[in-house]
Amino acid sequence: MKGMVAAGHPLTAEAGARVLREGGNAVDAAVAAMLTSWVAEPLLTGPGAGGYMLVAGAGEQETLLDFFVAAPGFGATHDHCDLTAVEVSFGDATQIFNVGPASAGTYGNPAGIEEAARRWGTVPLADLAAPAAAHARAGVATNEVQAYIGAILEGIVGERLLREGELFQDDELAVTIERLGADGAAPFYTGDIAAAVIGELEPRGSALTSDDLARYEPIAREPIRVSYRGREVLTNPPPNAGGTLLAMAMALLEESVGVPDEVALAHIMQVVQARRTPEFVSKLGSTTHISVLDADGRACSVTCTNGEGSGVWIPGTGIHVNNIMGEEDLNPLGFFAFPPGRRMPSMMAPTIVQGPHGVELALGSAGSNRIRSAILQTIVGVIDRGLSVRDAVNAPRLHFEDGIVFTEPGIDNHLLRTAGRTVQPFRRTNVFFGGVQAVERDPATETLTGAGDPRRGGAVVAA
Repeated sequence: MKGMVAAGHPLTAEAGARVLREGGNAVDAAVAAMLTSWVAEPLLTGPGAGGYMLVAGAGEQETLLDFFVAAPGFGATHDHCDLTAVEVSFGDATQIFNVGPASAGTYGNPAGIEEAARRWGTVPLADLAAPAAAHARAGVATNEVQAYIGAILEGIVGERLLREGELFQDDELAVTIERLGADGAAPFYTGDIAAAVIGELEPRGSALTSDDLARYEPIAREPIRVSYRGREVLTNPPPNAGGTLLAMAMALLEESVGVPDEVALAHIMQVVQARRTPEFVSKLGSTTHISVLDADGRACSVTCTNGEGSGVWIPGTGIHVNNIMGEEDLNPLGFFAFPPGRRMPSMMAPTIVQGPHGVELALGSAGSNRIRSAILQTIVGVIDRGLSVRDAVNAPRLHFEDGIVFTEPGIDNHLLRTAGRTVQPFRRTNVFFGGVQAVERDPATETLTGAGDPRRGGAVVAA
């Protein structure tokens, strides 16, 4: 076996696995998967989005590559932007999202992909981009999960989105992907694509300027580290919030004796949530994750998001620009309070667990505030409960938020209520509880296994 890929869509995972079969490494595979996700998961990610990549194992210097969205405003001629509030229905509840041209921050995905390929890649970027561009031209059938996300976000986009089975096909996006493969990130930040983005957004009240794009650079950071049951957990460091809070939860659990039950997990989640202010506002979390392990033991864990998307497409490019500047939970000081160039805070936490003999687990999740609780419970399932990675990902989850413990079927609600917890049970597993994509390496046999989260249409493919 040449490796294993877990991702949020079967085509995304297969794109990475194909690269591994052809001799590429884990980062090559992750980049190919990222590019294909722009077509297979177009509402979750894309050229107008941002993210983080964590690389470790096989002698690589452990690095967190930050290419998340930055606050715009360098050289802006106005200091006030008007967001458009859109009410979105989740069936049993509704929520207001802030979108429109003013919600767009400085995107990072093109720059992050180019930098990852430069640092760790062995396959030409054009070769990694070609299959994704081919998918964009041929069309990808919308699956059940992507159709559900589209149904939720139709109010933001302002038009009918694709139903299950209908083709997502975009020749302009295909050309944009090929441009990234051929010319790297430059056209997106200082060239004609950058000019198209600014030409569309700036006259419509966006703070994003050509100076913002020209100044943008990925940042390599030292991962945050925490010991857990004789292993080392690597995750996203400050200024990111999610990795820091996950590491705090792992450190608190490390002090506990025995396998943590529902009450212990809820307590840990409450303690950790209290460290983040102001309180989080619940939402879907339009995010996607890819985890890769190659035959050499190299791991790549990468999470990207477009927020809910701004509802603005850039003519001639296929680019749907993010709405990160309109995300309430990412703007704790108020909208447009961060200075230009500042990386926006995020809950995304690509994570790698290393043992004495190398990488044992690479994982991450979608799900906004539920990201850290989903990752935490998956790690506990594998390490403390001895579950396979598939069983750990599929296991019922709980999540503490705003004084309530939300639970999936299979969680002991009676135990929680006896401990004085207010419980809100879900009738079935739900996208609310995240979307963990994980790959595992058995240190004794070097066998690779993986799991795609069924809550969000995840898939795992062996190479």
